[in-house]
Amino acid sequence: MPVVHFHVRWPDASQTRCYSPSTVIGDYLRPGQSYPLDEFLVRVREALATASERVRGKYGFACSQALDQLAEIETIAQKHTAQTGAQVTVTAFD
Repeated sequence: MPVVHFHVRWPDASQTRCYSPSTVIGDYLRPGQSYPLDEFLVRVREALATASERVRGKYGFACSQALDQLAEIETIAQKHTAQTGAQVTVTAFD
């Protein structure tokens, strides 16, 4: 499966390089696009769950690295939940 890394800029301008085990992430997020924090979380949860299930379909087990990535994203997002109008920008895919 082709791995995709996507880069995220958080509301505080910090950046994170994130992992997806599948190109399906491109169906949910677009480089250069900003998303309200809540919408970003919905999209990334669904995308990484779908990607993990694609791995399960091919190899017979879920992708723990995708689930770990989601946990990291959720942890970082918690820091910004109280911020009104918080936006997350997907800066690039590689």
